Amino acid sequence: MFQSSGHRSGLALAAGACALIVAVPGSLLAQGDRRFADRTWAEDPPALSSLVSFARSESDLRVAVSRYLEDRAALLRRYEVEYSPVRHERLRRFQADWEKRLAALDVASLNHEGQIDYILLRNRVTYDREMLQLDQRRWKEIAPLVPFAEALRRLQEERHDRKRVDPRAAAGTLDAVARQVTRLTASLEEGARSSARSPAPVTPAVANRAALYVSHLQRVVADWHGFYGGYDPLFTWWAAEPYKRLDDGLTAYTEAIRRHLVGIKPGEIEPIVGDPVLEDGLRADLAVEMIPYTAEELIAIGEREFAWVEARFRETSNKMGFGDDWKAALEHVKTLAPPPGEKPWAIFEIADYSENFVEKMDAITLAPLAKEVWRLAMQTPERQLQNPFFTGGEVTRVSYPTDTMRHEDKLMSMRGNTPHFNFATVHHELIPGHHYQGFMSSRFNPHRGELSRTPFWGEGWALYWELLLWDENFPRNNEDRIGMLFWRLHRAARIIFSLNFQLGRWSPQQAVDFLVERVGHERANAEAEVRRSAGVAPLYQLAYLIGGFQFRALYEELVTSGRMTAREFHDGVLLGGRMPVEMVRARLLGQPLARDSRSQWRFAGDPKPRPR
Repeated sequence: MFQSSGHRSGLALAAGACALIVAVPGSLLAQGDRRFADRTWAEDPPALSSLVSFARSESDLRVAVSRYLEDRAALLRRYEVEYSPVRHERLRRFQADWEKRLAALDVASLNHEGQIDYILLRNRVTYDREMLQLDQRRWKEIAPLVPFAEALRRLQEERHDRKRVDPRAAAGTLDAVARQVTRLTASLEEGARSSARSPAPVTPAVANRAALYVSHLQRVVADWHGFYGGYDPLFTWWAAEPYKRLDDGLTAYTEAIRRHLVGIKPGEIEPIVGDPVLEDGLRADLAVEMIPYTAEELIAIGEREFAWVEARFRETSNKMGFGDDWKAALEHVKTLAPPPGEKPWAIFEIADYSENFVEKMDAITLAPLAKEVWRLAMQTPERQLQNPFFTGGEVTRVSYPTDTMRHEDKLMSMRGNTPHFNFATVHHELIPGHHYQGFMSSRFNPHRGELSRTPFWGEGWALYWELLLWDENFPRNNEDRIGMLFWRLHRAARIIFSLNFQLGRWSPQQAVDFLVERVGHERANAEAEVRRSAGVAPLYQLAYLIGGFQFRALYEELVTSGRMTAREFHDGVLLGGRMPVEMVRARLLGQPLARDSRSQWRFAGDPKPRPR
């Protein structure tokens, strides 16, 4: 079990990690979760005594976590207008009040699971407050493009304040804003026709954010109008006509912004427009994810892994007769796609192989029901624009060409989805990856999944199994090794390009070129990858490999050292629920947690960023 002498990509355990284990009188797993050694919790149906025992050890802060999440969600529904100062102030008071309650709590009186939830909840409240501040900065950037926002947001907010509408005054507001929006649209159109056109006052990213906000306001006003229109005769008499002009005007203005400021042309594939959070935004995300590394250090980790994978590519390429030209070996593997209609059966074959392989390892308890209920579905052509490969879960979706695609798109989809490329992703998406994660986290400590949507646990766990299985000689042949190395290189590349993009250093086009030239992606697949990256959380793409490295370092610390078995480790991770991996470590170690506990686990050693 993960004790081969295979390369560890230069990742060193944090100094003193093993000493910390010795200092702790006993792991939580040793004290509690070993009662599941009989595995009866996994049976179908389970032994109820095992579930009763689990419930008695649950966090005594679980109800508080649920209360915070439900109350915050209720406020977001009540104060629905984004960027509204009313919404901002109400949420600011909400965060401040919760911070006071947390500060007054006797953390030492909580059980260990409760202490874990205290740290998670404290970090989440802090993060939500920092995101309010980020919203204020983003609002200032788009405010010049939406000068009518104040008038429209008040309509809905006064309705939610249960104030009676003045039909004539409301109609006047609608009329005035409709005229203003028409002028703004005309100004953009005129500027586009002018040969002396001045540069766009905002970046495409800011303009796209403004266009999304105009659409949001349009939906808000439609909801407001629907409350009165047709129900209140006097309101309908006054407001019907100006509301129709305003609704049409907002549609036209949104389209004008997208066309002239974002660069989206009708009938063409939309350009990739991201919205980088820059260094300040990354710091907030790294803090809530408990990653004690700077963006520069993470890029250095990605570059180190990238070099290691390239070396393994050359080794495998030589075995295949292509010499050091690993891209030629990669090109060969791209030609091994099954014909249309045969792709699902190739996936089923890989799934059977990987499930049997993992079961023979005897390293994790697999619930029979989880193996029974997963299904396969095909991705639509539209979804493939965002994800040209796999999406996982109980229903796992596979990308492959459809008869409606252009000829060149069909070929690229087949080249990027051969069974050997899928070899590393089937177990990532199904068992023991995302499907099994979802199966377990919805049954054990589900409140943590709502509190911490961390991809370092979600994607990191699935990626960790790719690392583990590589070291366990999982590939069936060299073509499978090429497929696994391709995805590993891809994940290292994600660290590099996503952080450079979020820091504002790389454009989307630079990221696409990097994936094509350095990783070997088909260009359409590279564009879909960068488009997806631009639409997810800032750290999501790097969380795959960094999270995998966290779990691997923790395995070495706890299992390779002999402190627990592989089965105890893997079962303990899933039974604890979704959380930053540093908190998984604290849970398995039974590590004491204080009110001011902060992230400090240097799981990847101390990488040295190169000068830029």
